[in-house]
Amino acid sequence: MSGNNVSHAKNRTRRRFLPNLCNVSLMSEKLGRQFKLRITAHALRSVEHRGGLDGYLRKAHASELSLKAQRIKRALSKAEAEAAAS
Repeated sequence: MSGNNVSHAKNRTRRRFLPNLCNVSLMSEKLGRQFKLRITAHALRSVEHRGGLDGYLRKAHASELSLKAQRIKRALSKAEAEAAAS
């Protein structure tokens, strides 16, 4: 997004609004390993709210995930299927 910085004298200069990206390592309990992801602060709060990375990926649609997150989601569903089969 873009917008204006407005001074007290009402001078307007163009600016950009950038997302608040964080480099984090999130642990998957089912897969037993950590994944380094670059996500927004809002997504990090959503991960914590849904009970960790596994819960977040289980409820998220593939269209709203990055390619790396989609791969983790597929590996997670495959591990859950193997655990249910045995």
